Amino acid sequence: MERKYLSTHIYFRNLRKEDWKDVHDYASLESVSEFQSWGPNHVNDTIAYVEDALNAAKVIPKSRYVHALVDERVDKVIGAGEIIINSFTNRAGEVGYILHPDYWGKGIGTLVGKALVNKGFSELKLHRISATCHPQNISSQKVLIKIGMTLEGRIRHHMKLNEGWRDSLLYGILENEWTGG
Repeated sequence: MERKYLSTHIYFRNLRKEDWKDVHDYASLESVSEFQSWGPNHVNDTIAYVEDALNAAKVIPKSRYVHALVDERVDKVIGAGEIIINSFTNRAGEVGYILHPDYWGKGIGTLVGKALVNKGFSELKLHRISATCHPQNISSQKVLIKIGMTLEGRIRHHMKLNEGWRDSLLYGILENEWTGG
């Protein structure tokens, strides 16, 4: 993927091996992994994540698309966006995103979410795209609603965290609900 601009200075590109250092800058933060089943990452965890993403890009048929989110003003990876195709037969996928906290609250999560949904429907020809988030992650819930997703329900004990099982809120959007932008 060439650069795909989401704003005047923020763009997606393919993740690269050398990006692990920038990824680690945010993946090692407790605030970033607070609602996740991973982290805060140690160096080896981050390197393994980047290697997994790069290996997934080589699998045919490709079912995992991980994009580095770059701020060209500082030439640094500030987050990532991902689409996973869960079922080729049912044309179903899932999106996820992560941002460095320095970029929280600036509308970038919404730009990332929209770009992922647009790619899922326009390029990957998905019928349904879903996303999950922690019930206490209000910011992520707002992003999912802004990008056109509907709250479909609560998945009980969906993820194992260090302190125990976590429920997740399930959001979804269908291709006929997508406005194309």
